[in-house]
Amino acid sequence: MTTLLPTTTDGHGSVGTDAASTADVTPARGVCLTGGGALVRALAAHGVTDAFGIPGTHNLEIYRHLRPHGIRHVAPRHEQGAGYAADAYARLSGRPVVAITTTGPALLNIAAAVGQAYSDSVPLLVVSPGMPLRHPRQPTGLLHEMRSQTDALRGVAAFSHRVSSVDETGAAVARAFTLFRTGRPRPVHIEIPLDLLETIEPAGAVRLAPPTGRTAADPEAVARAADALYTARRPVLVLGGGARAAAAECLALAERLSAPVLTTANGKGVVDESHPLSLGVSLHSPAVREWLADHDVVLAVGTELAESDTWAPLPPLTGTLIRLDLDPAQMYTGPRADVPLVGDARSALGTLLAERPGTAASPALPASRAHADVAALRTARDDETRTRDARWLPYLKAMREVLAEDAVITSDSAQCCYYGALPHLPLSPSGRYLHPTGFGTLGYALPAAIGAKTAAPKRQVVALSGDGGLQFSVQELATAAQLGHSLPVVVFDNGGYGEIRDEMAARGDAPAAVDLPAVDLSALARAYGGHGTVVRTPEALAHALATALVTPGPTIVTVPEETPR
Repeated sequence: MTTLLPTTTDGHGSVGTDAASTADVTPARGVCLTGGGALVRALAAHGVTDAFGIPGTHNLEIYRHLRPHGIRHVAPRHEQGAGYAADAYARLSGRPVVAITTTGPALLNIAAAVGQAYSDSVPLLVVSPGMPLRHPRQPTGLLHEMRSQTDALRGVAAFSHRVSSVDETGAAVARAFTLFRTGRPRPVHIEIPLDLLETIEPAGAVRLAPPTGRTAADPEAVARAADALYTARRPVLVLGGGARAAAAECLALAERLSAPVLTTANGKGVVDESHPLSLGVSLHSPAVREWLADHDVVLAVGTELAESDTWAPLPPLTGTLIRLDLDPAQMYTGPRADVPLVGDARSALGTLLAERPGTAASPALPASRAHADVAALRTARDDETRTRDARWLPYLKAMREVLAEDAVITSDSAQCCYYGALPHLPLSPSGRYLHPTGFGTLGYALPAAIGAKTAAPKRQVVALSGDGGLQFSVQELATAAQLGHSLPVVVFDNGGYGEIRDEMAARGDAPAAVDLPAVDLSALARAYGGHGTVVRTPEALAHALATALVTPGPTIVTVPEETPR
C-alpha cells in the first residue's frame, strides 16, 4: 500500500512535506493524523507562524510538527514569560500566536499571563496536553496530575476546551479563531489528552473559522448618537483599547467636534498625544474626572470605564453617555449608557462621521478655545502630582528624544510606568505602549518586549520596569540574549516595592517586606549574556539607550532612585 504524505506550508507560501507524519495518512482511511499533528495543522491553517513555550514530557508530539508546518518557536525560561511574550506579540502585530505548555505546573505557571490577557482583551491561544481520555477521577499519581486543568483555566480564560478526538482538535482551534475574529478578543485554552496527542485517527479536512466580520452597530442607535454629538455644547471622547483599529476615525471625529480626547492605558496613543485636543492618559487625575463629569456628551469607545482606568470610582456623569463597544456585556456593566452602540468601532465611527457631513463645521466651542481648555487642564493635572512625578520626567523626556516615532515600550506595574510613562511619555498612533492594565501583573515588561521584538524585529522595543517587578521574570534575559535582538531594559531602582512601601506609610504602618537587598543588575545582565550599565542623569540615560538600541542582546540600564531607608 502506498503511503500518502500530507503537504504543509513552510511559512513563506511554498508547499513542503511533513516528513514526521509520513505514517499518518493512508488512502484507505483518508487523512489520518495524531492529535499533535492535527493541532499544528489547524494552527498553521489559521495563519499561526510563531509560538512561545517550553517542551515537556507530555507535549513532545506537538513540538514534532512545528517546524514541518513552518511555525517558528521561541523558548522562554518560564511559562509565565511565554504567556507575556505571546500576549505582547498579539497586541502589537494583530496576528495569531500560540503559547504551548505541558501539563500541570506548566499550565498553572502561564495562568497569570492568561488572566492578564483576559483583562486586556488579548487574543492569546494556549494549548496543552491533559490527563488521558479515560483517566480515572480518583488520583493515581501520574506525572503532573491535577484534578482539572480545564476548571483551573476557565477561571481566567474565555473558555477551556478539552477535546475528545483527533478530529475535534481542528474544531476547537476554529472555535478559538471565531472568537478572536468576531467577538471581544479573549484568551482561550485548548487541552488535548496526552494519549490522544499520540493516537492516529481520521482527521478529515481542516476546519476553518468562518470568514464572518464583526457586528455593525444598529443604524438607529448610530443616528441617535450623531444627534447627541452634533448638537452638544461640550462633547468629549474617551478612548480605550477597543478604539485602536479606528484611530483615524477617532481623530477625525474629535477634530470635527473640537472635542477633547482622553484615553485609558490600553488606548494610549490612539490619538497623537501631542495633538492640542489630547489629554492622553489622564483619567486618574481628580481635576480631569471632575471636568469630565461636567460635559454634556461623553462618547466612550472600547473601554470599560473601570476603576483600573480611573484609579477611583468614576463620578456620576451629568450629560449623555454614549458607549460604543464590541462586547454587548458592557451595556449592562459599568456606567449605564444613555445611547448604547454595540458593534465594530471603526464601522460605527465611520457611519457617525458620514451621518451629517457638514453640520459640525461650526462646533459649540471654537477649536482655539478647546485647545486652550485642554492646555489648562494638562497643567492642572500635572500640578496635582508634580512632587511625586518630578523624579521621572527628565528621564522620560530623554528617552522620548532618543526613541523613534514608532518605538514600542513595554511596561510593568511599576511607579515609573503608571505614574511616569503612562501620562508623561507622549506617543503617536505609530508607536505602542503595552501595559498590564486591570489584572496588574508584575514581571510583564521584559518577556513582553521579547514578544514585541519577535513580532516586529525592525522596530525599536524598550522594556520599562522597576527593580521589584523585573525580578519576577529576570530569567528572560537569557531568552533575549539567545535571540540576539537589541533590547534595552530601563530599570528605575527604588530598592524594592515602592508603591506598597508608600501605601504602608500612608496607613501609618511600619514598612514590612517591601525593602529588597540591592542587586547588581548590570552584573546579572552580563551573567546572562547581555550588557548592563548604571546611569545617574537624563543625559547619561539618553546615551546608554542610544547605545543599547544598536547593541545585540539585552542591555539593562539601571537608574537608581533615592529610597527612604
